[in-house]
Amino acid sequence: MIAISSSKVRSNFKQVCNKVIDDVEAIIITRTRGKNVVMVSEDEYNNLIENFRIFSDSTKYNKIKNGISQLENEQFTKRELVNE
Repeated sequence: MIAISSSKVRSNFKQVCNKVIDDVEAIIITRTRGKNVVMVSEDEYNNLIENFRIFSDSTKYNKIKNGISQLENEQFTKRELVNE
């Protein structure tokens, strides 16, 4: 993560936005008065929210965890896809 002052963000807003999107980089916007803010791309934000939803739902999380365990232990069957 990169930290940039709010005044630098204001004067270089387009460049900061491009860095966040192009480099998949989170930017901490530091403020002299008040708490800092983190800027992330919309895609990154949506990914974080989706992960939060999955990890906060124990049923979904356990299904994913079980599936990963099955893959790691080679407890699966390979099948060919059929195009119709």
